[in-house]
Amino acid sequence: MKALDYREIDGGLPFYMLVGAIGVFVLAALGAAFYMEHNGHWVTGMNNQIVWGTPHVFAVFLIVAASGALNVASISSVFSKAMYKPLARLSGLLAITLLVGGLAVLVLDLGRPDRLIVAMTYYNFKSIFAWNIMLYTGFMGIVAIYLWMMMERKMNQYTKIAGFTAFIWRLTLTTGTGSIFGFLVARQAYDAAIMAPMFIIMSFSFGLAIFILVLMGLYRWSNRPLGDAIVYRLKNLLGVFIAAVLYFVMAYHLTNLYAAENHGVERFILMDGGVYTQMFWIVQVGIGSLLPLLLLFGPAGKSRLWIGIACLLTIIGGLAQIYVIIIGGQAYPMEMFPGKEVIESSFFDGVVGSYTPSLPEFVLGIGGIALALVATVIGTRVLRFLPVSLADDQVDPHHSAADAA
Repeated sequence: MKALDYREIDGGLPFYMLVGAIGVFVLAALGAAFYMEHNGHWVTGMNNQIVWGTPHVFAVFLIVAASGALNVASISSVFSKAMYKPLARLSGLLAITLLVGGLAVLVLDLGRPDRLIVAMTYYNFKSIFAWNIMLYTGFMGIVAIYLWMMMERKMNQYTKIAGFTAFIWRLTLTTGTGSIFGFLVARQAYDAAIMAPMFIIMSFSFGLAIFILVLMGLYRWSNRPLGDAIVYRLKNLLGVFIAAVLYFVMAYHLTNLYAAENHGVERFILMDGGVYTQMFWIVQVGIGSLLPLLLLFGPAGKSRLWIGIACLLTIIGGLAQIYVIIIGGQAYPMEMFPGKEVIESSFFDGVVGSYTPSLPEFVLGIGGIALALVATVIGTRVLRFLPVSLADDQVDPHHSAADAA
């Protein structure tokens, strides 16, 4: 592989127009957060049964994707794959910005963001949420050090150590996020040990889909060469991750179906759940998994347009999967006393929870994605995250003049 020249993207009017266009969504999200905070959460679709709404779907998706976005850098440093090395800096930047976007949504949806100070100063180590405070902040710090090792020539010798540390930390982070649901025994749809590894493979899929879109978008927008070798390598890897997510989803539901106590919640998600069943089969499995696999590994996989569409469909399917897990899991009624006959009260006992997302919730979630994107664009303008060229003759050791002809 030839020595690569890293440069900032050009500024000027096109840069400010792009930042301004994305920034509109960030400002709209701030307005939505103020509206919900000022009027109270009764203006959202959330209620006493559904306490985690659409903003939590976007927040968890972005946090999970942040871990997966770092996968490209990990393949370069930990597994010594030279072709991924030119992408490692952008991978680290995107990991930080996606996490910041997700945490911003989470904090702004608290209703009382100032209460976060309590979570940062008083720790309940029996709570997985307290663990995640340290995992999130530690992740950003370790990835920042990792980027420094890569970008400072004198520190390059420590890149592999930093990369290995970041690799272990991000697996721990995603395990912690999945364990939030795996440890909640009160909800039948959550209580499963497979949640942790399933969230890890979900992070690989979601993060790589976003990374490919951002990579192709930045290089097209800045008029820099991006060869087919890297794009095809990444899209094939994405297809493997999508198939792996499908496998874990199948294993999760088959395991639940084996236990009679879970037949009710499985019937709710897979057959009788209305919008949740539709989102599972149509959006998550069909549009978000099977269709991208067909596009990536079929004849359309040679077209960058269809590769981009496959990545976008994977993101949509990922959001649907998180929606079904978080909101569908809350909508199914809790069994207060398993195995016992009880006299039900009139306070929604045995009733499926109703939830309709409100516009402010959706705008706040979109704003988290916009914040991550605008921070990424500004980062590539300020520091040297992108190589000037990723043409095949620069990054593919097997490329020859005959191939180009």
